Amino acid sequence: MEQRVSLITLGVADVVRARTFYESLGWRGQEVEETVFFQAGCLALVLWSREKLARDCGIDDERGAAGFGGIALAYNVRSEAEADELIEAARRAGGTVTRPTAPTFYGGYAGCFADPDGHVWEIAYNPGFTLAEDGSLILPDFGSS
Repeated sequence: MEQRVSLITLGVADVVRARTFYESLGWRGQEVEETVFFQAGCLALVLWSREKLARDCGIDDERGAAGFGGIALAYNVRSEAEADELIEAARRAGGTVTRPTAPTFYGGYAGCFADPDGHVWEIAYNPGFTLAEDGSLILPDFGSS
């Protein structure tokens, strides 16, 4: 596994409010199906409903020290096989698989695991996102803003 992060997803209470905040800071987002993507250097910052994010990660949205923190890190890969390999490597290393790899609603393939402290990582193959040779993520032009 390369040492990098592809996306940081923030689970927010109100996507419109959160987008307005970031755009007031000068960021430019693209919205696709109630999800806002910001190119942030070599990775993407994503705003998504906290409830949907927790459900997508396969965990309960419990608030508090032992519950879901509302943030998911994503590591994008170049193939479904690579996603399977990394989810299994995380399990062997002591992580908890919270969502086994499977086809996704967006036409990709992904699974999730939590590290020993409960931080959630999604391992995803998304044929719509470009990964540069160095692993940098390049968002497509979604055609809306």
